[in-house]
Amino acid sequence: MTDPKTPAAAPAKGLAGLAVYGERRVFVMLLLGFSAGLPNLLIFDTLSAWLRESGLSLSVIGFFALATISYSLKFVWAPLIDRTKIPILTKYLGHRRSWMLVTQAVVIFGLWSISGLNPATSLMQVAAFAVLVGFFGATQDIVIDAWRIEAADDSRHGAMAAAYQMGYRVAQIVAGAVPLVLADLYNWNLSYAVMAGLMAFGVIGVLFAPREKAHAVRPIPVADVPSRPRLEIVEWIARLAIIGVAALIMGSGLSGQAGPLNGLLGLFGLSPEGQAAISDAWAAKPEGVYLQVVSVFGGLGLLVLACWPIPRVRTRPGAYLAGSFGEPLKDFYKRFAGVATLILALICVYRLADFVLNIMNPFYLDLGFTKTELAEVRKVFGVIATTVGVFVGGWSVARLGLIRTMVIGAFMSPVSNLVFAWLATQGPEISALFVAIGVDNLATGYAGTALIAYMSSLTSIGFTATQYALFSSLYALPGKLIASQSGRVVEASARAAESGGLFAPLKALFANLPAGSLVQGATTSGVTPAALGAGYVVFFLYSTVIGVFAIILAFVVAAKQTALQAKNAKGAA
Repeated sequence: MTDPKTPAAAPAKGLAGLAVYGERRVFVMLLLGFSAGLPNLLIFDTLSAWLRESGLSLSVIGFFALATISYSLKFVWAPLIDRTKIPILTKYLGHRRSWMLVTQAVVIFGLWSISGLNPATSLMQVAAFAVLVGFFGATQDIVIDAWRIEAADDSRHGAMAAAYQMGYRVAQIVAGAVPLVLADLYNWNLSYAVMAGLMAFGVIGVLFAPREKAHAVRPIPVADVPSRPRLEIVEWIARLAIIGVAALIMGSGLSGQAGPLNGLLGLFGLSPEGQAAISDAWAAKPEGVYLQVVSVFGGLGLLVLACWPIPRVRTRPGAYLAGSFGEPLKDFYKRFAGVATLILALICVYRLADFVLNIMNPFYLDLGFTKTELAEVRKVFGVIATTVGVFVGGWSVARLGLIRTMVIGAFMSPVSNLVFAWLATQGPEISALFVAIGVDNLATGYAGTALIAYMSSLTSIGFTATQYALFSSLYALPGKLIASQSGRVVEASARAAESGGLFAPLKALFANLPAGSLVQGATTSGVTPAALGAGYVVFFLYSTVIGVFAIILAFVVAAKQTALQAKNAKGAA
């Protein structure tokens, strides 16, 4: 954690930055990253294959995506994790490790319980345990992030973030492939039992992890507030009910699933027809995305209302919730006075140029690449390239420092998107695909590590879990809105090029495309292949321009934050 009141740690020189990868904490982070990545994919993606094989409909399977909604709402109960001790365990393991062990135990129990069921005959039980795994898997994420931040100094944030990402990606590969192989060779029940056993890597990580360097439970003064036990019970019930409603509304928006909202409205008598209408509106493109964003902000408004003190009446529930939710944000704005809002804006736009690339599979297929080629290049070579990018990002934090690495990372996405504009002109050339995927995944790994390390540095003791959970929920939100327009940008630009408009000269880039490239996609869009190619080029240039805003903001924030650190360091001298 970086405190603006103290000078930043001196970056390591030369290759000395690589030494951090040999430290105990970094190895432990690899195990904990694996433990964090395993539950999410098992209950979201892999479980859907088991459900389908058990004869369940796609609509039923779709509801299981809601089991992962907890991952989008971590910041709602993160204050509880910051403030609550685990009886007995906290004394011996420390605040963060005790919470990690408990959450891992529940995840293991949930996966083991699923392994003993048959979805065809015990669907509700499978759903209940999937939700349990989702909730405690998300809680494990909160605690692992908090331990990672509190156990490292500034020079280690990059290596810890890199190790976490590496472990997480390995877990996703394992959770996506191994259960399918085991189910083919044996059965799904054994498959999930083995996955429950693999969570032992996380337990080993906890037992080998050193205690966090510092953890403090920030006191909330309520001694001068009169105690009114009966009224406080009523107030707690009302406030927690509003928080629950806010969570369901936000969850619908953040997950893109209408299920939580429909479930809430169903309690108030909304008919099945009305719920179906909401689901249709939620799924509409692109209008549904606007509804989802409104849902997120509406839920946030309700959450603020639930935590707001009653005007002119001090109550203990009001003071406690205002302190738990409001104080972390107040602390952030106090420590980064004059630059806090810019930092939050930077977090929102930092990866925006990546988030708009939600049409890449259609793009590759339109060019003429086969599914096998895509699997080999993206899932094998791409994973290796991302891992290298993650590793270099961690080294960069140790070698160049957090601020410089953050600025360099801001360049990564927009620059790599230009490579896709070049790929569009090459057709289904496999060597060009290797170049484009290699550059993009290297950039993604570096930028992802830079952002994680930077967000980690913004937290403070006592509020680590709450502040980081808020940052990590915040950064992906604008991408939902912008990404909804990606297909429209491509097709509108293609039609403009076709009609001889502004983008018509770009068609010349596609005069020598191999036969068949872009033909099928052009037929679907009602334009010529050259016009569709021009549309894709315009789209990638558009995504690059979006990234320029992050670059500008990164330079502004870096200058202001560095000046703030220098000013506070001078004042403390």
